[in-house]
Amino acid sequence: MRVCRDCCCGTESKHPGVDHDGLLARLEVGTRGRARVLRSGCLLACDESNVVVVTPSAVGRRAGGRPVWVRAVLDGASVDAITGWVRQGGPGVAEPGAEVAERAFTPSGLSLTWSAV
Repeated sequence: MRVCRDCCCGTESKHPGVDHDGLLARLEVGTRGRARVLRSGCLLACDESNVVVVTPSAVGRRAGGRPVWVRAVLDGASVDAITGWVRQGGPGVAEPGAEVAERAFTPSGLSLTWSAV
């Protein structure tokens, strides 16, 4: 799982009043033993800030799962929805709940190229 933390995602200037460090810690604790949370530089999806990319597990990849880009991860409910989905198996294994599905988006080709580096 990648969490965008660079030019605007995770910043007080873009999202004042959001406990960015607290949400990141919740992601880490909520997915412990199921996924590794990596802080990433800018993923070039600034209009969708705060972005989390949920990558499939090995089992999920074998089942055809692909990374899911999730926008506006700015509160405990969205973090809990992501961590719950990851604990259920994530992409390719379990369907995302409504909270994740409504925040999922297709990134630009530039974002995909940049995030693969």
